[in-house]
Amino acid sequence: MTKEHNILEDVIEAPAIALEKTVGAVENLEHAIMDGKIVKSGNSYLKKLGPGLITGAADDDPSGIATYSQTGAQYGTGLLWMAAWTFPLVATIQEMCARIALVTGKGLAANIKSMYSKKVLYFCTILLFLANTLNIGANLGAMAKAIQLIIPAFNFTILIILIGIVGLLLQIFISYQKYASYLKWLSLALLSYVATGLIIHMDWSVLLHDGLVPHLTFDNNEILLITGILGTTISPYLFFWETGQEVEEQIAEGKTTVLSRKGTNDKEIRKMRIDVWSGMFFSNLVMFFIIAVCATTLFKNGVTNIDTAADAAQALAPFAGKWAFILFTLGIIGTGMLSIPVLAGSTSYAMSESFGWKEGLYRKLKEARAFYGVIIISTLLGILINFIGIDPIKALIYSAIFNGMVAPIIIFFIVGISGSQKIMGKYKNKKITNIIGWSIAVIMKVASIWAMIEIFT
Repeated sequence: MTKEHNILEDVIEAPAIALEKTVGAVENLEHAIMDGKIVKSGNSYLKKLGPGLITGAADDDPSGIATYSQTGAQYGTGLLWMAAWTFPLVATIQEMCARIALVTGKGLAANIKSMYSKKVLYFCTILLFLANTLNIGANLGAMAKAIQLIIPAFNFTILIILIGIVGLLLQIFISYQKYASYLKWLSLALLSYVATGLIIHMDWSVLLHDGLVPHLTFDNNEILLITGILGTTISPYLFFWETGQEVEEQIAEGKTTVLSRKGTNDKEIRKMRIDVWSGMFFSNLVMFFIIAVCATTLFKNGVTNIDTAADAAQALAPFAGKWAFILFTLGIIGTGMLSIPVLAGSTSYAMSESFGWKEGLYRKLKEARAFYGVIIISTLLGILINFIGIDPIKALIYSAIFNGMVAPIIIFFIVGISGSQKIMGKYKNKKITNIIGWSIAVIMKVASIWAMIEIFT
């Protein structure tokens, strides 16, 4: 490792070392929580789900909710078809990521590092860090505003700091198995959007037609929204999180070395596919309901100026009723609590694997200081963003631009690795899978270039 890498690792480790020294007593927190009965066993189907479900649920974070709400409010059901048409795309990419982890026993960045240019990987990792940090800041702000909608007396500043710190401490000090089960149950918060759609009157004949038949007007704002939907649905942080979590699951089973994790079997592949496709279906079903609810209520009543998820929740109340407002708001809070650790964690997986640092949520703070240092820095910067005058909407726009720049490159790597006979053996991509993968990369690149032209001209 070079001297520059050592210096960088020392800098990144600093927050973790400070936390380790000042919060020594927190070591007992894990045992206290593990001895309790906070999380009980779910039904048999939910038990089969894991990284795929969590990844899919995290895809519908407050930033994504804001994008889908804007889509429904501004275009009604005109872009509702995006939920169905993006489902096989995102599920295919996420399955490739999970399959890479199962076959190689390593995360995505570690595989890219061994096959492609390290400089390109470092560039993508830096952009991922910037995009995820902006997203964390926007999500923290959305959660705080959502809580204020229910309890106005709560202070915005205190809420953001409290949410950020609590999420940070849980991620650092709770064992991976227990933490993963919390994330899995938090994903059920997304059912609030399905419930919202079921308690208001919606014209299902229109929804089913517009939900399947594509319709485009090609106006500038529509292109930006489509790019935003693609950016929040097929997002690079999900790629790194999926592979990282698959590796964590194997380590939890006792496979603590890369050699012991290398290789898979048909049973594991089938289980993974059920998990990934279920998670992505759940994610896009929620997208469908958010767009449909906002189209049925806000668009029909001329409310088209929606900037944040909290704006959408507040605007719903007069037209959809108190319960729809409450369910929509609770969904923002629940998905926010799920998305913050996923965003920070995916950044840390990518950076740690890129620079060769010890990584993994299964490790203690003192065993992976650089890994946890990235999580700490990313979360603290996300908190800070809310107090330095950065407009949350601009933060999301720049985040989408960064993601649009990174996604096609990372998808190129993913398709190349998962399609390699040498690396994947009999579990390499089928021809149709490669075609879908390359098509996604082209679509994402064209959309991001088009969006940048519209924004900066």
